[in-house]
Amino acid sequence: MTSGSTTATSPWFVRPPSAEHPARLFCFPFSGSGASAFSAWPAAIDDVEVCPVQFPGRENRLAHPHYGTYENLAADLVEILVPRLDRPFAFFGHCAGALPAFETVVRLAELGLPGPQCLFVSGQPAPHDAASDRMLSMTEPELRAELESFLRGRGIEPRPDMIDLGMVVLLRDLDAARAYRRTEPVAVRCPIVVLNWQDDPDVSLDELEGWRRYSDSVDIRVVDGGHYDFMNAPDELLKRLTSWR
Repeated sequence: MTSGSTTATSPWFVRPPSAEHPARLFCFPFSGSGASAFSAWPAAIDDVEVCPVQFPGRENRLAHPHYGTYENLAADLVEILVPRLDRPFAFFGHCAGALPAFETVVRLAELGLPGPQCLFVSGQPAPHDAASDRMLSMTEPELRAELESFLRGRGIEPRPDMIDLGMVVLLRDLDAARAYRRTEPVAVRCPIVVLNWQDDPDVSLDELEGWRRYSDSVDIRVVDGGHYDFMNAPDELLKRLTSWR
């Protein structure tokens, strides 16, 4: 396992833990992205501290070895999380980020550690359907065009060096996504709230139904916006993310 701490120097988090908030929300970014996907989010939502997770191999952790598989990522992350599980917490994972979030819930249970009060999955089919992700079958030129389109949609004019660097991260993340195979559902103890973005052309409401096999309590909710609108921290989303409190 990878060593780490909850201090300001921990590379896994963008800021040290707060003692002021009675609950935490750990946020898992999507493929090709990092903790900056949550940079527009407040540091806390009501009394819940927002804790974006920084995976190795991107942004300020670009020099750190890539995690390789979601299972490896979950195993390493659990060790880092333990000191931060001293109060109620929840997980939020968007798109492919929902998969290592789920695997981390499973790992915590296997080790007899505290689990989340709720798992929020956003715009991502269930683990046994993960191979249906359209990006997994795209060519590198198609992925490059996708990345350029994403950046322009965020108001950023993509430079060639920016795209080259982004492709390095994205291709490694997609290799991990291709390697992920959970063919049989494993039920978790916590409720799962599944968020379907109304204007998301790539993930339909029907595709999200598979999550019902992963918990006795699964709530599928439609929210306004497109696939990446979670990054803007819309009020409707933030209100839902404190529902477990």
